[in-house]
Amino acid sequence: MGKVIGIDLGTTNSCVAVLEGGNPMVIPNAEGGRTTPSIVAFGKSSERLVGQLAKRQAVTNAENTVFSIKRFIGRRWDETLNERGRISYGCVQGKDNTVNVKIRDKEYTCQEISGMILQKLKQDAEAYLGETVTQAVITVPAYFSDAQRQSTKDAGAIAGLDVMRIINEPTAAALAYGIDKQDQDQVILVFDLGGGTFDVSILQLGDGVFEVKSTSGNNHLGGDNFDECILDWLLADFQAREGIDLSQDKMALQRLREASEKAKVELSGTLTTTINLPFITADETGPKHIEAELTRSKFEELVAHLVQATVEPMNQALADCGLSVEEIDRILLVGGSTRIPAIQEAVKAFAGKSPDRAINPDEAVALGAAIQGGILGKETTVKDLLLLDVTPLSLGIETLGGVFSKIIDRNTTLPTSKTQSFSTAADGQTVVEVSVYQGERPLVADNKELARFELSGIPPAPRGVPQIDVSFDIDANGIVSVSAVDRGTGRQQAITITNRGGLSSMEIERMRQEAQIYAQSDQRKKEVAELRNQADSLLYSYESTLQSNAALFTPEVKKNIERVIAGVQAAMVNPDVTPEQMKRQLEALQQALLNIGSMVYQQSASPTSSGSFPLGHDQSTQVLSDDATVISDNEGTVVTDYEAVD
Repeated sequence: MGKVIGIDLGTTNSCVAVLEGGNPMVIPNAEGGRTTPSIVAFGKSSERLVGQLAKRQAVTNAENTVFSIKRFIGRRWDETLNERGRISYGCVQGKDNTVNVKIRDKEYTCQEISGMILQKLKQDAEAYLGETVTQAVITVPAYFSDAQRQSTKDAGAIAGLDVMRIINEPTAAALAYGIDKQDQDQVILVFDLGGGTFDVSILQLGDGVFEVKSTSGNNHLGGDNFDECILDWLLADFQAREGIDLSQDKMALQRLREASEKAKVELSGTLTTTINLPFITADETGPKHIEAELTRSKFEELVAHLVQATVEPMNQALADCGLSVEEIDRILLVGGSTRIPAIQEAVKAFAGKSPDRAINPDEAVALGAAIQGGILGKETTVKDLLLLDVTPLSLGIETLGGVFSKIIDRNTTLPTSKTQSFSTAADGQTVVEVSVYQGERPLVADNKELARFELSGIPPAPRGVPQIDVSFDIDANGIVSVSAVDRGTGRQQAITITNRGGLSSMEIERMRQEAQIYAQSDQRKKEVAELRNQADSLLYSYESTLQSNAALFTPEVKKNIERVIAGVQAAMVNPDVTPEQMKRQLEALQQALLNIGSMVYQQSASPTSSGSFPLGHDQSTQVLSDDATVISDNEGTVVTDYEAVD
């Protein structure tokens, strides 16, 4: 079995790690960074950029740059109105009321976009490890619904990864923190505030067991919301001063969004920062600029409601597991947004103690996922651990009157299975429709529908007589399966819930193949680029040789070599050239240069004469034979390797 990588698929940034020698370590990306922006961009010629390269061009290509896709994955169209109003790229309604991204004339599902990010992380891991990676553990916010978890698993499949486990981000962070503290008995509160989601989990650690006692959170709260507060303040201030509304200018909005994020980060380490954006727009009076000073106190005033929104989930998590704040031994801060001083102060005020900063908030989740991956991959260097997670939301079915009847309560330890008996609501009823919901409200209208299916063939009987057992089964990934059995006839109907409007196995396979084709296309483009560089070096060597030995070239020789060079140059500027075509042109050029090299040395009296072919090494002390080959060294410079004659 190969290495199992751990992936923190974040709203703003993602991170990948692996267990090496019993220790988890972050894998740097191709650009040298330890985290990768969760951004995908589409260039003019269908070129696809992921990560840092996509982020660099976001301002000039705002409409075709997709960010914060995690806020849409596994969610319905009518649930995402606010999120859709804050992005620069286009969204359209997808199958079964989901959200799709529209770039020019093509639509992409959220799973496809997330799969592109995962594919980039997979490729970086393979380059680092020097081996193919096919298995991964991927983390999700603890408060992710079943639909969002399934969508994340689908994204992994599209990227060519066998997702061995989906685990909750706070649980992974606690795993990273407690891997070397298994002899200690501790109660830990993990406060996880990322780019787009917020979770609070309480865990009991000890004797190699990591047990989640409760979890709470808000999937609509994260660092992006803090950025939006600064963005809205800048927009309002500029409109008040200049009378110009920038909210419909996508390029200006992208510049403001990046400046807002930068200001937020700077205010974590300083008391004031200046936001300077020259030429943000123009009117008949000339260009307009933004130069605003933002103090930490003003920032904290703007985001006070967001900071306050983090307190209630902490209270809820404590109440659910029956603990008081005094019984919490450690508080771990996870997620880049926990660097905001106001957040740290709020946590300290709530708990009455300073939070623990023993782990890197940007990397802890990926490191924990890597540890879990090592355990699942049977790494002998890590001690067996028992990870007991919980379901974040209650699960049940709709009963008479639109009532939500819970079958599995939230914070039930996973994996779990539970059965309840129900009956028909009308005399002679032969079909029962089972509607599965997830949530905490008493009426189904206020909760999230996951799926519905029918159990037919029930013998006609007075209402209340048939006995129908409805069973819920949740696996270690938090993925739900539901079955219904009529006791009288033994008839059964079952369903494994995929996200509503989600992808079928055939659709996932099609997207996986497309992603693989795109990866192969990227590899071929890279191969062509390398061949072009090699051809450019050979052309430079020819020019150098021509200048040094002009008198030795006959018009016929020049004509032949120029014909070959014309073919090479045409291939170099052809955007659709294949590696095979480029190789053929390169081989013809190499052969022509080989002939020239032979001719130069045949007519040269000495290898040190002024008309000699340029060598890669000093061989002036040797007599050279005519038996020669032209090769290219690592720098792409043409050198001639000759056999020495005594």
